[in-house]
Amino acid sequence: MANIRSQIKRNRQNDRRRLRNKAVRSELRTRTKTAVAAAADGAEDGANALRLAVKRIDKAASKGVIHKNQAANRKSRLMRRVAELEAQAAE
Repeated sequence: MANIRSQIKRNRQNDRRRLRNKAVRSELRTRTKTAVAAAADGAEDGANALRLAVKRIDKAASKGVIHKNQAANRKSRLMRRVAELEAQAAE
């Protein structure tokens, strides 16, 4: 444990940020899974679920939780998966 006051404060800040980032990452995964599941089921709200997932990815990148290139990769991968699932559902 740190003895220096500034380091004690830094540890507190890091803990708060870690918990916040953890919650954001968890929500990213949840929104992505929801969008993929909606596309697989052919649900009516599939487009809305996809929009919300992309919105959360963009927000996480703007807040610095994930890198902007990582956000672009995640969005690209998600869009490709959803397009494939919708094409399969249309057949």
